[in-house]
Amino acid sequence: MSIEAASLRAATPARESRRAKRSRAASTGLHAALITASLIAVFPVFWVVVTSFKPDALAVETTPKLVNESSLDNYTRILSGEKGDFLAWFGNSVQIALLTTVLAVFLSATAGYAASRFRFPGKRKLLLSFLVVQMFPFAVLIVPLYNTLLALGVQGTALGLVLVYCTTAVPFCTYMLKGYFDTIPADIDEAGRVDGLSPFGVFWRLVLPLARPGLAVTSFYAFLTAWGEVAFASAFLSAADESKTLAVGLQVFVQQNRTEWGHLAAASTLVAIPAVAVFYLVQRFLVSGLAGGAVKG
Repeated sequence: MSIEAASLRAATPARESRRAKRSRAASTGLHAALITASLIAVFPVFWVVVTSFKPDALAVETTPKLVNESSLDNYTRILSGEKGDFLAWFGNSVQIALLTTVLAVFLSATAGYAASRFRFPGKRKLLLSFLVVQMFPFAVLIVPLYNTLLALGVQGTALGLVLVYCTTAVPFCTYMLKGYFDTIPADIDEAGRVDGLSPFGVFWRLVLPLARPGLAVTSFYAFLTAWGEVAFASAFLSAADESKTLAVGLQVFVQQNRTEWGHLAAASTLVAIPAVAVFYLVQRFLVSGLAGGAVKG
C-alpha cells in the first residue's frame, strides 16, 4: 500500500468520527449559515439580471417586483448600437484583454522560471521590487505611466493600455508562477539538458506543460485585470467613442441628471458573460494552481 493511500485511509475514520460527533442542531445551523451566505452572494447578481429586462422607468421602484413589463428591449437597443457602440467596445475589450493575458503570462512565466531555477545578481531585489510595485494604488501610478506612454509614443492606443495592464499583472503573476515552479522537481530540467534540450527548450517543452494549473490561474487574473478595469482605460485611451472599452463605455448610461438602470444592468450582464466563460474554462485548475503557487514564495 502506498503512503498516500495509507494516509487517506487513516484520515477517513477521523473525518467520519467528527461528523458523527456533530449534533443535528449544529449540522442544521452550519447548513443554514452556508445557504444564507450563498444567497447573500448570489442575490445582487440575480437582481442585476432581473433589472436588465425592465424598462428604465421601472428598474428602481419603491416596491420592487420580480417581473414588471419585462422584455428584451434593453438588450436589443444596446446590441443594435442605439445606446452607444457596444459591439465596438466589446471588440476593443476582447483585443486588449487577450493581448494583456498573452503578454503578461509569457513575461511572468519566463521571469518566474528564472527566479525559481537560476541564481543571478539582484535576484532578491527583483522579487522585492515586484512586491513594492503592488503596494502603490492605481491613482498614484497614472501620472508617471502617462508620461512613460507619451515618451514611447503609444499614449491613447490599445498597445499602450496593454503595457499599463502588464505593469499590474506581471508582478503578481511572477510571484505566483515562481511558487509553482518551485514545486516542480529540478531533476526534470537536468533530464532535459541530458537529452540535448537548451535551457529555453527545457522551459518550453518540459516545465510549462507541468505548470498548466499555475498558468491557468495567472491567465485568469491577467484577463480580469484588463477586462473590468476603468481608471487606466479612462486615462490612457482616446476619448473617441469607438476607442473605448466596455468598462468605460458603460459610463454613457450614467448621465448627470439620471441613470438608465435598465440599460446599465443589461450591459453589465453582457460584460460579465466573457469573464464567466473564462472562469468556466480554467476553474478545474484554480484550486491546484493557487495551492501550488502558495507553497513557496
